[in-house]
Amino acid sequence: MDSPDLSPLTLSLRVAAAATLLTLPVGIPAAWWLGAGRPFRGKVLLETLLTLPLVLPPTVVGFTLLLVFGRGTALGRWVNDAGMRLLFTPEGAAVAASVMALPLFVKTAAAAFASIDHELLEAGRTLGAREGTLLLRVLVPLSYRGLLAGLTLAFARALGEFGATLMVAGNIPGRTQTLPLALYAAVQAGRDRDALLYTLLLSAVAFVLLGLAGAYQSRVAVTRGEKA
Repeated sequence: MDSPDLSPLTLSLRVAAAATLLTLPVGIPAAWWLGAGRPFRGKVLLETLLTLPLVLPPTVVGFTLLLVFGRGTALGRWVNDAGMRLLFTPEGAAVAASVMALPLFVKTAAAAFASIDHELLEAGRTLGAREGTLLLRVLVPLSYRGLLAGLTLAFARALGEFGATLMVAGNIPGRTQTLPLALYAAVQAGRDRDALLYTLLLSAVAFVLLGLAGAYQSRVAVTRGEKA
């Protein structure tokens, strides 16, 4: 019997890692504005837009990205003319996965930021601290557990992304075929042994990831308790 192709696992881990990193430039400011920032107009609209990928079918999100980054839009033409090809590439898979993972990170990080005592922030503002300084010096250090949980959820969501990735990056073996796409292809081809292996791999990676994150949080909490 032929050995199963494990390249989708490596690609999935790379795509999920890149997607998680891509959530940070948008996710951190968005979570800050929603969870600890000053009230502003459009807050409900921003929160709604960021939550949409959670409730929309992934294929809808993927098709939207397909339109946005195609040559039919100004952004798409600019991206393609700049040499940044996203459609049917691993980079496109990472972008699609990051869009799907972003709401989970924002929701978790915003809740962590909102749990911080706002009097600390107001005291910092009174002393002349800038909002960026408060974010880096106060919010992030005090919310590290929530941020870690958000990153873990984002990585796990990106790792298991299927619909949006299929629409944007396609299912090209050896190039854009992530583990969920390889699982789907194996089922379609009747390769039950490969499908079972891919299922176990996805489950094992997610289990280990969540377990390590939980163990790290518990260890840090115990360490801080001992120091206190």
